[in-house]
Amino acid sequence: MPDTPPSVPDFTQWPSFPFEGDLRVKHLDDPVPVEPPRKGEAHRECTACQAPDDAYIWVGERWRVRAMDRPTGLPMVLILESRSHLDLGDLPNLLAAELGVMTVRLERAIRSLDGVARVHVNRWGDGSAHLHMWFLARPYGRLQLRGTFLSLWDSILPPISEGKWRENLALVAAWLAEFGGRPLAEPPRIQWQAPSSLAAQSASAGNEPTEGGSLLDAIGETADPPDAPGGVPVAAADDEAESGAQTTAEPAESPTPQGRSIAEQEGDHADDSPAPQQEESGGEATAVPPQASEVAEKPGEVPPQAVTGG
Repeated sequence: MPDTPPSVPDFTQWPSFPFEGDLRVKHLDDPVPVEPPRKGEAHRECTACQAPDDAYIWVGERWRVRAMDRPTGLPMVLILESRSHLDLGDLPNLLAAELGVMTVRLERAIRSLDGVARVHVNRWGDGSAHLHMWFLARPYGRLQLRGTFLSLWDSILPPISEGKWRENLALVAAWLAEFGGRPLAEPPRIQWQAPSSLAAQSASAGNEPTEGGSLLDAIGETADPPDAPGGVPVAAADDEAESGAQTTAEPAESPTPQGRSIAEQEGDHADDSPAPQQEESGGEATAVPPQASEVAEKPGEVPPQAVTGG
């Protein structure tokens, strides 16, 4: 007797499910006897550890934050990584406590951006052994994007403008710098032009489609990264094969390791990154100062002493 394919689950009828039409459940492969090593384990190179600080939008003594290599459909997609090559369950008590502080702080920074209603925090980790947490901003008023399918919608929606994306990166970096560390993302520079050239430029720009990135490509949780990079982190989809994201005002600089895309890094992480380094506490903040609740948090912050042991 032929196998009867299982019926599709009820969530395919949810308003947030991004697809419609006839669907069928894929055949589940037999389990493998031994799982393949992730990027960064079993003597495999870790792209997060190899990435320089200038591939990130903000860096601290024990944590770094990176972005995708280009705008995607969501207002903001960021990745929080530890400098030490550790996975989530390997964190010593100090880093475990700081992970909670950094998660709340980064969520508040992203939620302060215009047009952001909620921030989804995800951790997959099938691509890279180096700890990385995903932060996805859900646009305000877009109720169809609520819930578990937000990462899918990020690859479907048209990408936001690069100028707005870079501005958002600079604002988040400045917010984090209010509590220490160094912001590396800068807002886009104003391109001064003669009024006569503005009309022609806007007309031609309206005819050119904007090419965006893909969170799923960066995550690459279940497959090898498309280009084998680590995106900004530079990511991507979780498990990032990233190529290098531009986060500063200068076109040559990017928030991800040069020559690697988030999908590549995320292939590390996903299918989803750095060595300890002394943190610089300065950093000129260019965004709105933190709210009172943020300032109140500072006194209780864990002192920036070096982590030893696990």
